[in-house]
Amino acid sequence: MSDTRVSTESTGSAGRTVWPQLEGLLHRVSKPARYIGGELGAAYKAMDASQINWLFVYPDTYEIGLPNQGLQILYEIINERSDGRADRSYAPWTDLEALMRSNNIPLFSVEHHTPAADFDVLAFNLSAELTYTNLLNCVDLAGVPIRTDQRTMEHPLVMAGGHCTYNPEPLADFLDVVVLGDGEEAVGEITAVMYEFKCSGSTDRTGLLRELSHLEGVYVPSMYIAHYDGPHLKAVEPRFNDVPEVVRKRTVADLADWPYPKNQLVPLTEVVHDRLSVEVFRGCTRGCRFCQAGMITRPVRERPADQVRTMVKKGLDRSGYDEVTLTSLSTADMSGIDGVVKDIMNDSDSSGAGPLSVSLPSLRVDAFGVDIAAEIQRGRRTGLTFAPEAGTWRMRQIINKLISEDDLYEAVDAAYSQGWKRMKLYFLTGLPSETDEDTLGIAELGKNCVEIGKKYTKRASTTVSVGGFVPKPFTPFQWFGQNTDIELQRKIGLLRDTTRKMRGVELKWHDPKATLAEGITARGDRRLGPVIEEVWRRGGTFQEWSEHFDLTLWTEAMAKHDLSIDWYVYRHRNEDEVLPWDHLDAGLHKDFLWTDWMDALDEVGLPDCRWTPCYDCGACTGYGIEHVVASAVPPAGGSQGTSGPRQLAVAGGAVPVSIGRAPTTQGLPT
Repeated sequence: MSDTRVSTESTGSAGRTVWPQLEGLLHRVSKPARYIGGELGAAYKAMDASQINWLFVYPDTYEIGLPNQGLQILYEIINERSDGRADRSYAPWTDLEALMRSNNIPLFSVEHHTPAADFDVLAFNLSAELTYTNLLNCVDLAGVPIRTDQRTMEHPLVMAGGHCTYNPEPLADFLDVVVLGDGEEAVGEITAVMYEFKCSGSTDRTGLLRELSHLEGVYVPSMYIAHYDGPHLKAVEPRFNDVPEVVRKRTVADLADWPYPKNQLVPLTEVVHDRLSVEVFRGCTRGCRFCQAGMITRPVRERPADQVRTMVKKGLDRSGYDEVTLTSLSTADMSGIDGVVKDIMNDSDSSGAGPLSVSLPSLRVDAFGVDIAAEIQRGRRTGLTFAPEAGTWRMRQIINKLISEDDLYEAVDAAYSQGWKRMKLYFLTGLPSETDEDTLGIAELGKNCVEIGKKYTKRASTTVSVGGFVPKPFTPFQWFGQNTDIELQRKIGLLRDTTRKMRGVELKWHDPKATLAEGITARGDRRLGPVIEEVWRRGGTFQEWSEHFDLTLWTEAMAKHDLSIDWYVYRHRNEDEVLPWDHLDAGLHKDFLWTDWMDALDEVGLPDCRWTPCYDCGACTGYGIEHVVASAVPPAGGSQGTSGPRQLAVAGGAVPVSIGRAPTTQGLPT
């Protein structure tokens, strides 16, 4: 990778566009529609130097980044403000990047093809650790120094949000600002501070960053200094008295106040998830110990059912889509989901627009019944995906995914009986204390699902998809030492050899080498910054793509900077160890997470807290929401089922209860 940044001087002054240079090159790239803009729903608000101009960047290709709801929501919110405006950009594929560098064309927005350096903010959504090198590449293509300490007031602020930023320390050298948690309110407050700063005429970049650090949910890495004792991190402390010692995540209390996106983008070319998406709730009470998203997005906040129906109807009418996804971490857990789906299907029938396909992603097998299946099958029957996550009941107790084999088989039977012919099952391997028996249980579940389907169709099939487990920050497994790539490959081999003999079962798996690279960045500290930069400078972009991923870039960069993979990835961490994200607050008590880790090692599963007294995780009380116990009893059979009415957040008729759990004493695994 060249050390020379792309220059934008030849394209003129503010309000400039690179389109005249770009247009003549698009016939030479594989997918020119990625770069032309013009989508239905796009905002074309004129560039205004008096406003705060945001460029929202997804550090992967257009077809991966365009459907991202977080980016679309913040894009709309900024464009509704009088003091701000926003465009979008995506990482150019390698063919266009080569042409951009050779023709001196900088990173640009898809709306106006404005050079990225002309914006006040470059705001990245970080959903996967292996996109970190793409972030550096985009900043470099913008003509902006990749390191914060080399930027001046002439450069935009480089910001990031998304799940990966709950441990932003590996990117501390490169990010000016990090937003933790929900961004709907935070981006408005950031815009207001920057607007006042711009109007004042100040040129004190450090002063601006210091002021932004006072906002809740805003973390400014340069305002903190990390202290080490040999390989151990001792502390991350603020450099100034007015900078908070701990940065608390931002939480939107009521989703009804934020009915976004109102104008979902409709692409002109094929993208992943090319359908209408409506978020039905945020957060999760299930407590799966491997799931970072479920932990960091607590507490649960449901969107009102009437608002969901309205957003679906308006979205379908405006976009022309005939498929809608009701998104959340576990959509079938939404209160009254059966009625919501039924109403959506009825509205579609009465409109005469043709069959509608409704997708419920991340289905809980214990929450999927014949009623929901019957409603969905009125539309087109696409494949169904369930996530048992582990192959045996013992492992599901450890990871707190308390669904039995009977739960899964009943759900699969319900689906096949309603006309489905294929299922997909998601699993993790490399989980704490996993044995070969647990691993082979994955294949057994897949085989049994096919056998159930054969009662209804000769074409029954099951795809078993397996990913290597990476422990993530702010989960009970954050202390666990990850399996080596060699061990993960051995387990995949066991499954491959076994499923070859199973008719109707197809095995797919994630590359264990990519799992190792993800593990390097997921729980690292600031010393990982030079490693990420080294991988980027050696051409390591698009590491999420199998054709570009190269593990040797990561292992050689770690060795060059005297960092141990064993230390960062494979070893178990201790209870009293300072973790790189301890100065950040995801709303969860650290002692709660440790106790839950000990419960996992004891093979103790904990029921969904909507049915039980409070576990005192900190999520509800920390944000002014009382924990409530649902007035209905949970289903029988020990499952975390969801049939029957329930009340979430501050629902009427429930009794707030708060108790703690006694800690266990079992030590770490060897």
